[in-house]
Amino acid sequence: MAISYNGSYLLKNARVVNRGTISDSDILIKGDRIEKIDANISAENYEVLDLQGKLAIPGIIDDQVHFREPGYTHKGNIATESRAAAAGGVTSFMEMPNTNPTSTTQERLEEKYEIAQKTATVNYSFYMGASNDNIEEVLKTDASKVCGVKIFMGSSTGNMLVDNRNTLENLFSKVDMLIATHCEDEATIKNNLQKITAKYGQDLDATYHPIIRDANGCYLSSSMAIDMARKHGTRLHILHISTAKEIPLFDLGIPLSEKKITSEVCVHHLFFDDAYYHVLGNGVKCNPAIKTASDREALLEGLKEGYFDVIATDHAPHTIEEKAKPYLQAPSGLPLIQHSLALMLSFFHKDELSLEFIVEKMCHAPAELFRVKDRGFLDEGSFADIAIVDPNLKWQVDKSNIEYNCGWSPLEQLDLKGKVISTLCNGQFVYRDNKITGVKNAQRLSFEY
Repeated sequence: MAISYNGSYLLKNARVVNRGTISDSDILIKGDRIEKIDANISAENYEVLDLQGKLAIPGIIDDQVHFREPGYTHKGNIATESRAAAAGGVTSFMEMPNTNPTSTTQERLEEKYEIAQKTATVNYSFYMGASNDNIEEVLKTDASKVCGVKIFMGSSTGNMLVDNRNTLENLFSKVDMLIATHCEDEATIKNNLQKITAKYGQDLDATYHPIIRDANGCYLSSSMAIDMARKHGTRLHILHISTAKEIPLFDLGIPLSEKKITSEVCVHHLFFDDAYYHVLGNGVKCNPAIKTASDREALLEGLKEGYFDVIATDHAPHTIEEKAKPYLQAPSGLPLIQHSLALMLSFFHKDELSLEFIVEKMCHAPAELFRVKDRGFLDEGSFADIAIVDPNLKWQVDKSNIEYNCGWSPLEQLDLKGKVISTLCNGQFVYRDNKITGVKNAQRLSFEY
């Protein structure tokens, strides 16, 4: 007679990475919660899985993704990209509003939540989008149910640039929840583009991208956002810092729980530099641009020193045909969410970052910064969002193992060491033994205010 486990699991012999320590423990999961973490747990009517010393870490919380639904579903959608997230150990995502139509009304925002409720593999939240003329809609946003308000202070994919100074002052002074910003100075970008096209014509390649979208443009916008936040006491989170010049804008020595101004660094800005434009061309075109090797090195050091609060992806898929267009027509953005942890493990294997530090920046800190309820930690009573990782498994990124709807990655043919082999979301396997299970057990994220 078959035993019914009722969706409950006992994970034996795990190396649990949590709250700055690594311990050899078992994890007992009942329903959607972690019931117990201890050595040598025994229990009846639980499916027992021997992890044989593999790592168990909290599910990653990615605070910046573009899943393209609605309007751009030929690139990706909530179903496909959340499956890719599960394959990368990401159990919660926060998605951006520059879809088509944009999430700039409460009605459109809720339409995305309705789609995710039906199709998402992992937990979800969506930013409310700000524009030059929708502050009344923005102010209706429920901070306990939405991760934040997104302001594009530099144009990117989509048409949501907020460039009116009065609008920005209104948003920073009136929004009583976290504001997340994309910071690039539009005037600087336009001026640089005009100069370069005047000199070299329209037939440019991607090597010009970090010159057009340069460090000065990032700094001008980031510093303006910080000045506004300090003036109005706003909770400000600046996304995807890409330059050495911006690092001193952020404070050290303040506990994350007390910070009102926080920052994010993305895996591609830590991994790539401008030499890759010669190899991958538009394949590494993103906004803000990947910049110099000295910027990349400074970002890693800034991360180690504590200037950056979280690590994310800015996952942004486009089709290979779109990326193959001439530089000025090719869209910006990279598909990354399936491979973010694997990339960070490369720094671990080079003895540059510890496992505990990686978990802190990808799991604990996003939960604390966004005040995500009962997630981001492997604690008794928390939701059982868990990534099981073989830190020594060697593998290569290949089209055959890419889960993105767009079917490609800038990391193809890269040899990696360390891989997510299984992922649980709310106590159920959504990715198991290197395969998507098809289980949809996602929940809408809630936030403590």
